[in-house]
Formats: sequence, structure tokens, C-alpha cells
Amino acid sequence: MVAVLPCSLLPAQQMVREQYVTTTQDFSVPSPIPDHVYKIGIYGWRKRCLYLFVLLLIAILLVNFALTIWILRVMWFDTDGMGLLGVHPDGVRLEEGESEFLLPLYANEIHSRNVSSLQVTSDENVVLNAREPIGDVTGRISVGPTQVQGQAQNMVIHSPDGQMLFMADGKEAVVGTGKLHVLGAEGALFQHSVEAPLLKSEAQKDLRLESPTRSLTMDAPSGVLLKAMSGNIEASTNMDFILQSSKGLLVLDAETVRMPSLPLSGDAVFGDAQGLYEVCVCPSGKLVLSEARVTSTCSERQDC
Repeated sequence: MVAVLPCSLLPAQQMVREQYVTTTQDFSVPSPIPDHVYKIGIYGWRKRCLYLFVLLLIAILLVNFALTIWILRVMWFDTDGMGLLGVHPDGVRLEEGESEFLLPLYANEIHSRNVSSLQVTSDENVVLNAREPIGDVTGRISVGPTQVQGQAQNMVIHSPDGQMLFMADGKEAVVGTGKLHVLGAEGALFQHSVEAPLLKSEAQKDLRLESPTRSLTMDAPSGVLLKAMSGNIEASTNMDFILQSSKGLLVLDAETVRMPSLPLSGDAVFGDAQGLYEVCVCPSGKLVLSEARVTSTCSERQDC
């Protein structure tokens, strides 16, 4: 059987218990010792792994420090630069020896020393590029083992005094020197027309204008002058040689005019002319020789 206490007894028991608690708090009663003690820190295999990891980091640090010192000694790093490559306020200067670049080199200016020339050497091609600020190539020159190629809008070569020597673009090429020499044994070959105020040969050499498979035409707005100071002027062709003047005269002004290959008229009687002949002009323009008599015999010729 369970005894049921009346409700009036519960507040009295609670008050007694609170009084006991308040009275016992003033006395120092030793607390009971717990059965288990918890230690703070890293012990056991974790501690050994931590020490091993710290020793490994120290070893790596020493190796890196030793490699850094070795690289500095091998590459000759100092306060002025790296080995023979010195860093100066005006740029990077190679004191002596040769430099080899394995990757592209970007520079505003490249100068040689005062006592030597600048040489750029490569096993393959040497390529120089000029770029816009956005990176597009505006000019390029490539020097290869078999050919040299250039890419630019125009090419201009100036003399030390600023005079233009050569200029070429997509429309024309201009040679600004006073004289153009062509040293090839075959001369100069032009695929199309040539415009020049003067064609002149060197001293003691001949000037030849030749067209092997086509015609040769010389035109000028004010006239064409052919002049040989100390030699002859010769014109030869496999076909017809035509001298034509549309408005003026054709004048052969010389002390002697010779036509050694004129054909003899078929009606000529050899022996009667006594070595004297006359030149007959046929209506077609053909020239023939006829024996000379007291009167002209050209009107009697039947081969005109």
C-alpha cells in the first residue's frame, strides 16, 4: 500500500530542505575526487608524428636555403645584376660574352657595345615583329636559311644624311639615288613597261635594249634621242624594221648612207652598168638596185 501524504505537509518538507542547503554552504566540505583524470595536450603517437613533421619541415627549409645559395653562386647574382648581365638605370647591359634567349624577348631598343657589332644568330629563323598596343603585328622581317621575307605597308631606306634611297609600297617602287647599277650578267628583266628619263651604259660598255620574243617600243611625249658618243648604234630584228613618222619627215643625215643588202632588179643586165647602180623606190616602198644609164631606169622595172 502506498501512503499518500497530505498536501499540507509538502511545503513544510521543502522549507526544511532549503534551510539545510543554506546552512551547509557556509562550511568548506572537501569535494569528492573523481574516478577519471583528463590530461590536456598531445601525447603518444600523435606527439611523435608532430615532432617528425616539424623535423621534416626544418629539413626541407634547410635544403631550400642551400639550393638558393647554390643558385645565387652559380648564376652570379649580386647587387649589380646577374653574372655578366648588369642592371643599370638606362637598361640591362651584357658586359661581355654571348646571350641566349630561349623564349621571346621584348625590348624597346637593342644596342651593341661601342667597340663591336650587334649579331643576332639562330639555328632556324630570326624573326623581328612590330606590334600595335592591342597585340596585332604591323611589321615583320624574317631571316631564314634560304630566304628573307618582310611584311609591312611600305619600305623606306634613308642615307645617314636623311636622303631617301629606296621606297616601295603596294603601288610603286622609287629609287632615290642619282644612278642605278644593275650588275647581273643578263641585265635587268622587266615584265611590263619601264619609265625612265635616261638610260645610260657605263664607260667602255655597250647599252642593249632587247626583247627576245616580243616587240620593242620606245615612246616619249617630246621625242626619243639615241646617241652614241664614241661608238655605233645598231638595230637588228628577225622580222620587219619599221621607221614611221605620222606627221614629220624621216631624215637620214650622215656623210655616207649605206644599204649593202638591197636586192638587184631582175631586169638588170650585169656588165652594162660598169659597176654603177641607182636606187629605185617602188610604189610599195620597196628599194631595189637598178643599173645606172643616161636616164633613170626605175620606171622600167617590172619587179616593183
